[in-house]
Amino acid sequence: MTFDPKDCGTCPIRHRAVCARCENDELEQLEAVKFYRSFEAGQPVIWSGDTMDFVASVVSGVASLSQAMEDGRTQMVGLLLPSDFLGRPGREFAAYDVVAVSNLTLCCFRRKPFEKLMSQTPHIGHRLLEMTLDELDSAREWMLILGRKTAREKIASLLAILARREASLGLRPQAKDTVFELPLTREAMADYLGLTLETVSRQISALKREGLIQLEGKRQVIIPDYAALLAQTGDDCDGAIMS
Repeated sequence: MTFDPKDCGTCPIRHRAVCARCENDELEQLEAVKFYRSFEAGQPVIWSGDTMDFVASVVSGVASLSQAMEDGRTQMVGLLLPSDFLGRPGREFAAYDVVAVSNLTLCCFRRKPFEKLMSQTPHIGHRLLEMTLDELDSAREWMLILGRKTAREKIASLLAILARREASLGLRPQAKDTVFELPLTREAMADYLGLTLETVSRQISALKREGLIQLEGKRQVIIPDYAALLAQTGDDCDGAIMS
């Protein structure tokens, strides 16, 4: 199905975005305050401390959330993947630097009218609460990944998370293998996971050599056996990884 910005029914993130529970009349109200913005890879979306007059859902692409320290050091603290929500109703200023990691499309809503709609449209508020709780679970998972896991487990966990998110969007026909486009360079993966570039490259090569992943072209990753990759993440039992 081709995405038509004027038809929410064709939106690839419709079933997971903040509007997922909305009825047709509620979608019409959102339509009145909606607009789209596109960013090229590497382009800033907003800087920490800037006035944020919109909130948004990621339609396609990936953005990074980073925080700068007083001495100029920066740390990537999160990723925004398709269907993730950017911004916080009730907060006027951006809390993080947001930069497009890949070509990025945002479905934006003017913040003040969106806040008003939240008070009038329970479906929006309920869905945003669900997404906020999911984000909290994800943050706790990342505390484990960054704080306790080995380099191999970190790489396997990140690949498993990206694969699972791709599958949840249902944008590809179902197949035996899990296939997705890796949105991060190896340098960005190293920064995000607290590893060196050499370590990232070495661990990816090891996973490839052992047949746990296959690489096609520059960015396409194929996972022949998702359960086998999940076994490398170090997670207990069912591999509790963020959705």
